[in-house]
Amino acid sequence: MGQRVQYERFGGPEVLEVVEVPPLTAPAGGVVVDVRAAGVNPIDGKIRSALRPSGPITGPRGLGSDAAGVVSAVGDGVTDWAVGDEVVVRGAHGAYASQLTASTAQLVRKPATVTWEQAAAIGVPVSTAYQALRSLGVGKGMTLLIHGGSGSVGRAAIQFATRDGATVVATASAGNHDALRALGAIPVEYGPGLVDRLRTAAPQGYDRILDAIGTDEALEASFELVDDRSRIGTIVMGARAAEWGIQAWAGGSPVPLTPQEQAWREEAYGVALDLIARGEFVVEIARTFPLGKAADAQRLVESGHPGGKVILLP
Repeated sequence: MGQRVQYERFGGPEVLEVVEVPPLTAPAGGVVVDVRAAGVNPIDGKIRSALRPSGPITGPRGLGSDAAGVVSAVGDGVTDWAVGDEVVVRGAHGAYASQLTASTAQLVRKPATVTWEQAAAIGVPVSTAYQALRSLGVGKGMTLLIHGGSGSVGRAAIQFATRDGATVVATASAGNHDALRALGAIPVEYGPGLVDRLRTAAPQGYDRILDAIGTDEALEASFELVDDRSRIGTIVMGARAAEWGIQAWAGGSPVPLTPQEQAWREEAYGVALDLIARGEFVVEIARTFPLGKAADAQRLVESGHPGGKVILLP
């Protein structure tokens, strides 16, 4: 028997329960993956609490989309994957579990030197950061402002942008400034006087802005610093993006990702895994929890200050 985290009503982390489930069978054209690590993302809690619409609950519902593990069974028609292959699963369904099924299109090969925790950490935050920078057209010689640089998306965006030759300024609380400097960013503290501090940090001005925090302070500062609002993007305030004239991806945006944006998100996995394997990309793991402590893991993420990625270990 295996284990699965599920819920049958919307609410706080307390609605999550761990249940015993029978072993899974590989579907035709797909595989079974024994999960070694699963990433906990803010979106998981928003779906669980109905802050993000997901349709009515008609039965037990799993959660979690980021997972890494070992292929334990292959279905009919699968030729490129074998039992024992170490994989990352893109867009997993029910990653908070000891096993899951996935199509071969969802699988990315995990380099041997990448840990299970690192592999499970890249999904949502790294693919979101990579796609957002591509959508904004961030490139060599530009100056990028990231609001919320200490979060998982912000840290990934700093590393991708600096590798592309951009100068990065990132807002964060003072306690995170050393970590952001180590990633290559110029840190600036939140709070009164933010716009003046941001102008001092980059007297040449800003070419692009990525909002990964969604505060009024961040958005008001962005509008003061960049005249062309199409050069501002948000991953958390999408519901009002059209009203403000800014770009948005997820975060309640009614506009789905374009095929190109989706392709960038898929491309991000291979790019990040290769960089991690070479020691050229840092994934900060804040804390790991056993599967049975999924509610505590979500509480830590919802606190807004996990200090890195939170991982479940089945």
